[in-house]
Amino acid sequence: MSLNAQQVKALEQLFGHSFGDPDILRQAFVHSSYLHENPSFPLMSNERLEFLGDAFLNYVAASDLYRSFPEEPEGTLTKLRAGAVQRDTLARIARSLDLGEYLLLGRGEERTSGRERASILANVYEAAVGALLLDGGEVAARAFVLRTLADPLREVVAGTLGADYKSQLQEFCQALKWDPPVYQVVAEEGQPHAKRFQVQVLVHEEALGIGSGSNRQRAEKEAACQALTVLRERESAS
Repeated sequence: MSLNAQQVKALEQLFGHSFGDPDILRQAFVHSSYLHENPSFPLMSNERLEFLGDAFLNYVAASDLYRSFPEEPEGTLTKLRAGAVQRDTLARIARSLDLGEYLLLGRGEERTSGRERASILANVYEAAVGALLLDGGEVAARAFVLRTLADPLREVVAGTLGADYKSQLQEFCQALKWDPPVYQVVAEEGQPHAKRFQVQVLVHEEALGIGSGSNRQRAEKEAACQALTVLRERESAS
Protein backbone atom coordinates (compact mmCIF):
# COMPACT_ATOMS: atom_id res chain seq x y z
CA MET A 1 0.00 0.00 0.00
CA SER A 2 1.35 3.44 -0.93
CA LEU A 3 1.56 6.44 1.37
CA ASN A 4 -1.77 7.48 2.85
CA ALA A 5 -3.07 11.05 2.94
CA GLN A 6 -1.75 11.64 6.45
CA GLN A 7 1.75 10.52 5.49
CA VAL A 8 1.66 12.66 2.34
CA LYS A 9 0.72 15.69 4.42
CA ALA A 10 3.53 15.01 6.90
CA LEU A 11 6.07 14.79 4.08
CA GLU A 12 4.75 17.94 2.43
CA GLN A 13 5.31 19.80 5.71
CA LEU A 14 8.79 18.31 5.95
CA PHE A 15 9.65 19.31 2.39
CA GLY A 16 7.96 22.71 2.54
CA HIS A 17 5.91 22.03 -0.61
CA SER A 18 2.31 21.02 -1.30
CA PHE A 19 2.30 18.51 -4.17
CA GLY A 20 -0.04 19.10 -7.06
CA ASP A 21 0.37 15.42 -7.92
CA PRO A 22 0.82 13.42 -4.68
CA ASP A 23 1.61 10.28 -6.67
CA ILE A 24 4.96 11.81 -7.64
CA LEU A 25 5.77 12.06 -3.94
CA ARG A 26 4.49 8.52 -3.32
CA GLN A 27 6.68 7.18 -6.12
CA ALA A 28 9.79 8.59 -4.43
CA PHE A 29 9.34 6.04 -1.64
CA VAL A 30 8.74 2.93 -3.74
CA HIS A 31 11.82 0.69 -3.68
CA SER A 32 12.30 -1.70 -6.59
CA SER A 33 12.19 -4.70 -4.23
CA TYR A 34 8.56 -3.88 -3.42
CA LEU A 35 7.60 -4.01 -7.09
CA HIS A 36 9.31 -7.37 -7.54
CA GLU A 37 6.88 -8.79 -5.00
CA ASN A 38 3.93 -6.64 -6.08
CA PRO A 39 4.13 -6.45 -9.90
CA SER A 40 0.58 -5.04 -10.24
CA PHE A 41 1.38 -2.03 -8.02
CA PRO A 42 0.27 1.09 -9.96
CA LEU A 43 3.40 3.20 -9.36
CA MET A 44 6.92 2.81 -10.72
CA SER A 45 9.97 2.47 -8.48
CA ASN A 46 11.85 5.55 -7.32
CA GLU A 47 14.88 4.85 -9.53
CA ARG A 48 14.04 7.41 -12.24
CA LEU A 49 13.36 10.08 -9.61
CA GLU A 50 16.63 9.12 -7.95
CA PHE A 51 18.46 9.69 -11.25
CA LEU A 52 16.88 13.14 -11.60
CA GLY A 53 17.50 14.09 -7.98
CA ASP A 54 21.13 12.99 -8.12
CA ALA A 55 21.81 15.24 -11.13
CA PHE A 56 20.04 18.23 -9.58
CA LEU A 57 21.74 17.71 -6.21
CA ASN A 58 25.17 17.81 -7.84
CA TYR A 59 24.19 20.94 -9.76
CA VAL A 60 22.97 22.77 -6.64
CA ALA A 61 26.04 21.81 -4.61
CA ALA A 62 28.37 22.82 -7.45
CA SER A 63 26.71 26.17 -8.09
CA ASP A 64 26.61 27.03 -4.38
CA LEU A 65 30.30 26.19 -3.97
CA TYR A 66 31.18 28.11 -7.15
CA ARG A 67 29.60 31.28 -5.77
CA SER A 68 30.86 30.81 -2.21
CA PHE A 69 34.51 30.21 -3.13
CA PRO A 70 35.37 32.38 -6.15
CA GLU A 71 39.12 31.89 -5.74
CA GLU A 72 39.22 28.12 -5.32
CA PRO A 73 40.40 26.05 -8.33
CA GLU A 74 38.25 23.48 -10.10
CA GLY A 75 39.97 20.56 -8.36
CA THR A 76 39.15 21.88 -4.89
CA LEU A 77 35.53 22.60 -5.83
CA THR A 78 35.18 19.07 -7.23
CA LYS A 79 36.55 17.60 -4.01
CA LEU A 80 34.17 19.70 -1.90
CA ARG A 81 31.15 18.76 -3.99
CA ALA A 82 32.02 15.06 -3.88
CA GLY A 83 32.34 15.19 -0.11
CA ALA A 84 29.03 16.97 0.33
CA VAL A 85 26.93 14.61 -1.81
CA GLN A 86 28.58 11.28 -0.98
CA ARG A 87 26.34 8.35 -0.05
CA ASP A 88 26.98 8.41 3.71
CA THR A 89 26.25 12.13 3.91
CA LEU A 90 22.95 11.77 2.08
CA ALA A 91 22.03 8.77 4.21
CA ARG A 92 22.67 10.80 7.36
CA ILE A 93 20.34 13.52 6.09
CA ALA A 94 17.67 10.92 5.26
CA ARG A 95 17.95 9.49 8.76
CA SER A 96 17.62 12.92 10.35
CA LEU A 97 14.40 13.42 8.36
CA ASP A 98 13.10 9.89 9.14
CA LEU A 99 12.61 9.22 5.43
CA GLY A 100 13.24 5.51 5.92
CA GLU A 101 10.00 4.98 7.79
CA TYR A 102 7.99 5.95 4.68
CA LEU A 103 9.70 3.47 2.34
CA LEU A 104 7.85 0.64 0.64
CA LEU A 105 10.25 -2.31 0.71
CA GLY A 106 10.06 -5.95 -0.27
CA ARG A 107 10.00 -8.52 2.52
CA GLY A 108 13.60 -9.49 1.87
CA GLU A 109 14.83 -5.93 2.30
CA GLU A 110 12.72 -5.56 5.44
CA ARG A 111 14.28 -8.69 6.95
CA THR A 112 17.81 -7.46 6.23
CA SER A 113 17.28 -3.97 7.72
CA GLY A 114 17.03 -2.29 4.32
CA ARG A 115 15.20 0.59 5.95
CA GLU A 116 18.46 1.53 7.67
CA ARG A 117 20.87 0.74 4.82
CA ALA A 118 22.92 3.75 3.76
CA SER A 119 22.57 3.12 0.02
CA ILE A 120 18.77 2.87 0.20
CA LEU A 121 18.48 5.96 2.41
CA ALA A 122 20.75 8.01 0.15
CA ASN A 123 18.70 6.92 -2.85
CA VAL A 124 15.38 7.88 -1.26
CA TYR A 125 16.76 11.33 -0.41
CA GLU A 126 17.77 11.79 -4.06
CA ALA A 127 14.37 10.53 -5.20
CA ALA A 128 12.65 13.02 -2.90
CA VAL A 129 14.69 15.81 -4.46
CA GLY A 130 13.67 14.55 -7.90
CA ALA A 131 10.01 14.52 -6.91
CA LEU A 132 10.25 18.08 -5.60
CA LEU A 133 11.92 19.17 -8.82
CA LEU A 134 9.22 17.60 -11.00
CA ASP A 135 6.25 18.87 -9.01
CA GLY A 136 7.51 22.15 -7.54
CA GLY A 137 10.23 23.21 -9.95
CA GLU A 138 13.76 24.38 -9.27
CA VAL A 139 12.81 26.89 -6.55
CA ALA A 140 11.17 24.30 -4.29
CA ALA A 141 13.81 21.63 -4.91
CA ARG A 142 16.73 24.02 -4.46
CA ALA A 143 15.33 25.40 -1.19
CA PHE A 144 15.02 21.89 0.23
CA VAL A 145 18.51 20.86 -0.89
CA LEU A 146 20.20 23.96 0.51
CA ARG A 147 18.31 23.66 3.80
CA THR A 148 19.14 20.00 4.34
CA LEU A 149 22.65 20.08 2.85
CA ALA A 150 23.81 23.22 4.70
CA ASP A 151 25.45 21.48 7.68
CA PRO A 152 27.19 18.77 5.62
CA LEU A 153 28.52 21.42 3.24
CA ARG A 154 29.92 23.44 6.13
CA GLU A 155 31.58 20.36 7.59
CA VAL A 156 33.13 19.35 4.28
CA VAL A 157 34.43 22.87 3.70
CA ALA A 158 35.86 22.99 7.22
CA GLY A 159 37.49 19.59 6.79
CA THR A 160 38.99 20.39 3.38
CA LEU A 161 39.91 24.03 3.73
CA GLY A 162 39.83 24.44 7.48
CA ALA A 163 43.44 23.59 8.28
CA ASP A 164 44.53 26.26 5.83
CA TYR A 165 42.13 28.78 7.39
CA LYS A 166 43.58 28.15 10.84
CA SER A 167 47.14 28.61 9.60
CA GLN A 168 46.16 31.75 7.68
CA LEU A 169 44.54 33.20 10.80
CA GLN A 170 47.66 32.39 12.80
CA GLU A 171 49.84 34.14 10.19
CA PHE A 172 47.50 37.16 10.14
CA CYS A 173 47.93 37.56 13.90
CA GLN A 174 51.69 37.10 13.72
CA ALA A 175 52.00 39.80 11.05
CA LEU A 176 50.26 42.29 13.35
CA LYS A 177 52.27 41.08 16.38
CA TRP A 178 49.08 39.91 18.12
CA ASP A 179 48.82 36.92 20.42
CA PRO A 180 47.80 33.66 18.71
CA PRO A 181 44.07 33.02 18.23
CA VAL A 182 42.33 31.37 21.19
CA TYR A 183 39.66 28.72 20.54
CA GLN A 184 37.01 28.11 23.19
CA VAL A 185 34.24 25.51 23.30
CA VAL A 186 31.07 27.45 24.13
CA ALA A 187 28.49 24.67 23.78
CA GLU A 188 28.10 20.92 23.37
CA GLU A 189 24.77 19.59 22.15
CA GLY A 190 23.22 16.23 21.34
CA GLN A 191 23.56 12.65 22.55
CA PRO A 192 27.02 11.18 23.24
CA HIS A 193 26.99 9.30 19.91
CA ALA A 194 25.90 12.39 17.94
CA LYS A 195 27.44 15.39 19.64
CA ARG A 196 27.81 18.80 18.03
CA PHE A 197 30.33 21.35 19.26
CA GLN A 198 30.22 25.12 19.07
CA VAL A 199 33.58 26.86 19.24
CA GLN A 200 34.36 30.57 19.20
CA VAL A 201 37.71 32.07 18.31
CA LEU A 202 39.14 35.13 20.08
CA VAL A 203 41.44 37.28 18.00
CA HIS A 204 43.20 40.13 19.81
CA GLU A 205 40.75 39.51 22.70
CA GLU A 206 37.71 39.89 20.40
CA ALA A 207 35.29 37.10 19.46
CA LEU A 208 35.37 37.16 15.66
CA GLY A 209 34.00 33.78 14.65
CA ILE A 210 31.91 30.89 15.88
CA GLY A 211 31.78 27.48 14.26
CA SER A 212 29.90 24.25 14.77
CA GLY A 213 30.70 20.68 13.85
CA SER A 214 30.53 17.04 14.84
CA ASN A 215 33.92 17.41 16.54
CA ARG A 216 35.93 20.24 18.04
CA GLN A 217 38.45 20.35 15.20
CA ARG A 218 35.79 20.98 12.55
CA ALA A 219 34.15 23.64 14.68
CA GLU A 220 37.51 25.40 15.16
CA LYS A 221 38.16 25.40 11.42
CA GLU A 222 34.79 26.96 10.66
CA ALA A 223 35.34 29.61 13.36
CA ALA A 224 38.74 30.44 11.86
CA CYS A 225 37.14 30.85 8.43
CA GLN A 226 34.59 33.32 9.82
CA ALA A 227 37.26 35.28 11.69
CA LEU A 228 39.40 35.58 8.57
CA THR A 229 36.42 36.88 6.61
CA VAL A 230 35.78 39.59 9.21
CA LEU A 231 39.44 40.63 9.39
CA ARG A 232 39.81 40.81 5.61
CA GLU A 233 36.65 42.87 5.25
CA ARG A 234 37.96 45.32 7.85
CA GLU A 235 41.33 45.41 6.12
CA SER A 236 39.78 46.21 2.72
CA ALA A 237 37.51 48.89 4.22
CA SER A 238 40.34 50.74 5.99
